[in-house]
Amino acid sequence: MSSAKLTPLLQPLVEDLGYEFVGIDYQSNPKNPVVVLYIDRPEGIAIEDCERVSREVAALLDVEDPISGRYNLEVSSPGLDRPLFNAEQFARFAGEKAAVTLFAPLDGRRKFKGEILGAEGDAVTLEQDGAEVVLEMGNIAKARLVPDYEAILAASRDKNN
Repeated sequence: MSSAKLTPLLQPLVEDLGYEFVGIDYQSNPKNPVVVLYIDRPEGIAIEDCERVSREVAALLDVEDPISGRYNLEVSSPGLDRPLFNAEQFARFAGEKAAVTLFAPLDGRRKFKGEILGAEGDAVTLEQDGAEVVLEMGNIAKARLVPDYEAILAASRDKNN
């Protein structure tokens, strides 16, 4: 089972419940596979939101049975280090910093970290060490935003003063 096969099954349900479907991480550990479903909404996610979506998704997975054997289902907000699953999400966060790991090396590297310059079609452009690097979405194993914790703490201090 892959995230690509679970997405068309779960995305409509999550959206019908009123949440943004951010994406799915499927970790196929043979002893204990884990499905992590990320949801969001403009006002943020509370534990009750995760519980609600978890109940509905678990019921659908029980009926459809797309994953053989036992697995754990986790429903989570994307958090500050939000995972990025598609080109639209990269485009949405242009100007932010991202950490990207590739399946296959590009110019001898599998890990990149830099500002997202944009996304077009199935390619994402990052600024890495002062140069533009174009990464194919099909080669991206994992991608996350890299939060600027210092700016977040400074904004929080300013708000509280």
